Amino acid sequence: MQKGKIGVSSDNLFPIIKKFLYSDHDIFLREIVSNAVDATQKLKTLASRGDTSVSVENAKVKISLDKENKTITVSDSGIGMTAEEIEKYINQIAFSGANEFLEKYENDANAIIGHFGLGFYSSFMVSHKVEIITKSYQEGTKAVKWSCDGSPEYSIDEAEREGVGTDIIMYINEESEEFLEKARLSEILNKYCKFLPVPVVFGKKTEWKDGNEVETEEDNQINDIAPAWTKKPVDLKDEDYSGFYRQLYPMGEDPLFNIHLNVDYPFNLTGILYFPKLKNTIEIQKNKIQLYCNQVFVTDSVEGIVPEFLTLLHGVIDSPDIPLNVSRSYLQSDSNVKKISNHITKKVADRLHELFKESREDFEKKWDDLKIFIEYGMLTDEKFAERAMNFFLFKNSEGKYFTFEEYETLIKENQTNKENNLVYLYASNLDEQYSFVQTAKDKGYDVLVMDGVLTTPLLNKFEQKYTDKRFVRVDSDIVENLIQKEEEVEELSWDEKDELSPVFQAVCPDAGGINYLVDFKNMGESSQPIVITRNEFMRRMKDMGQLQGGGMNMYGDLPDSLNLVVNTGHPLVQKVLEDKDSTLGEELKSFKESLDAKNADREALEKLKEGKKEEEIPAAEKEQLEDLNKEIASIQQDKREKLQDYGKNNKLAKQLVDLALLANGMLKGEALDKFVRRSVDLIK
Repeated sequence: MQKGKIGVSSDNLFPIIKKFLYSDHDIFLREIVSNAVDATQKLKTLASRGDTSVSVENAKVKISLDKENKTITVSDSGIGMTAEEIEKYINQIAFSGANEFLEKYENDANAIIGHFGLGFYSSFMVSHKVEIITKSYQEGTKAVKWSCDGSPEYSIDEAEREGVGTDIIMYINEESEEFLEKARLSEILNKYCKFLPVPVVFGKKTEWKDGNEVETEEDNQINDIAPAWTKKPVDLKDEDYSGFYRQLYPMGEDPLFNIHLNVDYPFNLTGILYFPKLKNTIEIQKNKIQLYCNQVFVTDSVEGIVPEFLTLLHGVIDSPDIPLNVSRSYLQSDSNVKKISNHITKKVADRLHELFKESREDFEKKWDDLKIFIEYGMLTDEKFAERAMNFFLFKNSEGKYFTFEEYETLIKENQTNKENNLVYLYASNLDEQYSFVQTAKDKGYDVLVMDGVLTTPLLNKFEQKYTDKRFVRVDSDIVENLIQKEEEVEELSWDEKDELSPVFQAVCPDAGGINYLVDFKNMGESSQPIVITRNEFMRRMKDMGQLQGGGMNMYGDLPDSLNLVVNTGHPLVQKVLEDKDSTLGEELKSFKESLDAKNADREALEKLKEGKKEEEIPAAEKEQLEDLNKEIASIQQDKREKLQDYGKNNKLAKQLVDLALLANGMLKGEALDKFVRRSVDLIK
């Protein structure tokens, strides 16, 4: 028997391995099985070159579970090891740099990335003892047994093994007995090993017989050794791609289409990415792309290698050129990663453009499912945004699709404002904004449908990029103001607005955290008597605040501010105005006379102040001016209250405001019930 110490001069290595080296303890099985596959492939390579006569025809990796003895064994018929090779590859794991390594990294397990091939030692995370029984393919060599209890001491003895290959026997410790359950091992193998390139078997296949599940004599192979992404695109049909998607996501909805990645220069990259049908929400699960290294599953957290927007895709990426740490779960910062990321972005953009050119009709049918992905990409990746301009589509209220260039040609003549800016009108909800859309269309305008969760930031990006374009939601103003062609002419005097505003302000709702700003515009007899609009800038700020949170949330928390635009050209509004004049005419005349007199006195006092310094103005004049201002404010307040009282008791004014609220889906509960009752009374 040979005894010795593993080639490190510190006792710190095993505690690091056991506690910190791997992010998930179930990784141990992946590492051991992967090593077994590597050994098998090496023997196959030697056999293909005629360097060995050992048969590799039925080569496989076998996992055995012995619950009674609390062992898990991974056996292969691969290249095997001699005693000298065990000494080199197992015992002297850290070679001459062990001391420096442990001193530098003992408190930072992730820094082990790429330093040593420590995969085998992951077995000690779950084992109190590990044995290796191995026989080299080299002629004349004997089998040997290596044993270690998790301390630096080990022993090597001669052993018996029927054929070449290696058995790794792990004696599971008390804390890790969960791994002695067949179902748990099956779960781990299915997660990490289902696409390994060498057959991996665990137990026997079962079948139902006489109402019971019984084992057959056939090995249960858990992996597909030649998954679709390892084949050439020319050798695959549509059903092969859809079948592979079912393998990956048995419960998933059929994808829209796929992209097959197959690159061998300047790096190796294969894979298949699928476009899923995305809901119109940004709350999307981003762990659907699986990263493999030579068909060994690594992780489904691929943010480090795939651009953020591409994490919305499903599928597989496989590359041996992505540098990984010993647990294969963290990506190193490496130029290859950036190159691969850029290549995937370009490949996806090229594929989308290709689909658009090949069958625009089919692309348009898929647009509603694709757009959130494309919009997300345009917002988060500038290079993708540039490429996406070739296939980004606008959809209008009639369901027609246009490229940026096509739509500009369509609206340029009719939707250019007085400042020579092109105005893109859009609706975020065709049902809720129906009347606004129809009014705009009646005026000859075209209206887009922009109803995505990313609409606001996307429009902000477009306006920053194209400074001569404006995006305006159809309910942000009355139709006359959406695309201003000439200077607006005031139709009512300030005094007239001052009298009318309190009447309608009085019948605006005072609940719901909404501020109503009353304005007046002659929109003609055929337009609605009152229109409620939402300021474009403030609405966008609120949308961005709610989307981003943080510092932008100051806007998101602001109360809604709506414009109540009264159509002074409508007969019903004119009826309210006439009734106001007939009911309050004398009182309003009296208020006007009083205010005119007081304002004249104030103007005279203000004139006396001209050319004087503050200290030169007599105190009596200052007091008189202050008293006048108070009197004027008091008269104005009395006038406002009188107009508000009139408004509150005017059923027609209240009815017109409620009609506008109803048209915007804002009349509910008690207010809606009162509106219905009032409607009945007015009809009688």
